[in-house]
Amino acid sequence: MDQIFSYEVADALTRQNGSEFRSQAEQFRELMMMYSCAIKEVRTKIEVLSEEFQVKSQRNPIGTIKSRIKQPMSIFEKAKRKGYELTFESIKENMNDIAGIRVICPFIEDIYAVAEMLTNQDDIRMIQVKDYIQHPKDNGYRSLHIVVEVPIFLSDRKEYMKVEVQIRTIAMDFWASLEHQIHYKKYTDNEDEAIVKELKECADTIYETDKKMESIRRKLDYVEDINHII
Repeated sequence: MDQIFSYEVADALTRQNGSEFRSQAEQFRELMMMYSCAIKEVRTKIEVLSEEFQVKSQRNPIGTIKSRIKQPMSIFEKAKRKGYELTFESIKENMNDIAGIRVICPFIEDIYAVAEMLTNQDDIRMIQVKDYIQHPKDNGYRSLHIVVEVPIFLSDRKEYMKVEVQIRTIAMDFWASLEHQIHYKKYTDNEDEAIVKELKECADTIYETDKKMESIRRKLDYVEDINHII
């Protein structure tokens, strides 16, 4: 973690004497460690659910699981942009997306099933839900975002840490990944509006495909159930 303390971060953290900076730096390292532990806790819970489905069910609603911790400079840039104090306590209290997990599911209904199974666990606290599937962003982005708090047990205390869990289908992730790359290209203002329109059209087409694939799966499940009865 030593590389995170660039001159920009050091200046953002404090303009005071060296001992105070060292205290801030140590607190930040501890905070990042706690977010890392929180990701492990939530990821393990999702992996346990996945293993259970592999044993008990013919179909697993959990595909791939990815995790990340927000880069330090991104944390401080966002804190500064939002007007938050650049302190251990303020960052922990105000920022929900430092620790993130992405779960990729085969079908739309799997997204809500996985979210319910995770948040029903008695040591998970639900903090926030943003349903961009039912209410997509202007550019067409779709995903279910939930912020949860999970306890981590340190040597001298228990801390509740926030983790943002994004749950989406394979198709939604495909669109989001390509949009992320396109987002960094430079366009004129006139081009921006047309590009956003095209991105939304692609997202809508992908969503309709998601719904059709789910409908096909349900029909096949129904036929299989009938055959078992017969």
